[in-house]
Formats: sequence, structure tokens, C-alpha cells
Amino acid sequence: MTTPANGPASYFPAIEKKYGRPVQEWIDLINFSPLTKHMELVGWLKSEHGLGHGHANALVAHTLAGRK
Repeated sequence: MTTPANGPASYFPAIEKKYGRPVQEWIDLINFSPLTKHMELVGWLKSEHGLGHGHANALVAHTLAGRK
């Protein structure tokens, strides 16, 4: 039995289901964006790609944490 994901990754199954794209595609979009600040990226995902705030925030938090 697998343990459920914690933190931002816990949103990933819902993100894939709702928006029809694998999480890795969203992570790649964030990584290739010229934007670097958390809230700039969240706003961009919301305005340009139609993500909800919680989903955008989870993707950005996970992606930026992986850069450290």
C-alpha cells in the first residue's frame, strides 16, 4: 500500500484530472517561464492557463522547492 502524498504534491492527482495535463508539463512550464517570484508565477498560471489559486500555488511551491 502506498502512502498518500503530503504538501503541495497532494494536489497533483486533482490537477491532472481537472486540467488534463501531467504535472510534469506544468513543472516544465514554470521552469521555462521568465518569471521567478512565487506570486508572479501563481498569477501567470491563473491568468494564462486558467488554474485555480490552490492548484497554481501547489505547483509553484513544489517546483521552486525543487530548485533549492
